[in-house]
Amino acid sequence: MNVKPLAISDVLLLEPRVFGDERGFFYESFNAKHFEEVVKKDIVFVQDNCSYSKQGVLRGLHYQVERPQAKLVSVVSGEVFDVAVDIRPGSPTYGSWVGEVLSSDNKRQLWIPEGFAHGYLVLSDCAIFQYKVTDYWYPELERCLRFDDEHVAIDWPEVNHHETKLPIQFYLSDKDRNGSSLNN
Repeated sequence: MNVKPLAISDVLLLEPRVFGDERGFFYESFNAKHFEEVVKKDIVFVQDNCSYSKQGVLRGLHYQVERPQAKLVSVVSGEVFDVAVDIRPGSPTYGSWVGEVLSSDNKRQLWIPEGFAHGYLVLSDCAIFQYKVTDYWYPELERCLRFDDEHVAIDWPEVNHHETKLPIQFYLSDKDRNGSSLNN
């Protein structure tokens, strides 16, 4: 497995070794022993989540207060632009973000430790997004950072409809559309 620290070094891009031939391919998507060596601490995942979204859907930027979740994210089908925003108080990279394209073709995974807001934008016609988390979901503790917060200034890619090549609007839930600013 190739491991690449990103501009925020605690966020890691993981690229598995893929073995393929005329029959298809195989790769190990998770190995606890190897993963803990990479992140240099014991990790216990308590929940696996999977979501299906259509092109232009933007989910996030989600995080939990008091019970933060670390996430190992990947795409089973399709392609997304995945983003992590550092919201750790006192961090030298507080308010900074990193983004990577994750797809079923590149089989990349992103490790997002506790203390980050997370979201993604679906670039393909649709995508199946899968992620492992280190704590359970507590709706009363969930918060949302605005996807277009001027203090974070994420450079979301333009999504073009595959037939017309015209830009597609982002599709957001009310919760995501009405997220808070980093300053709040």
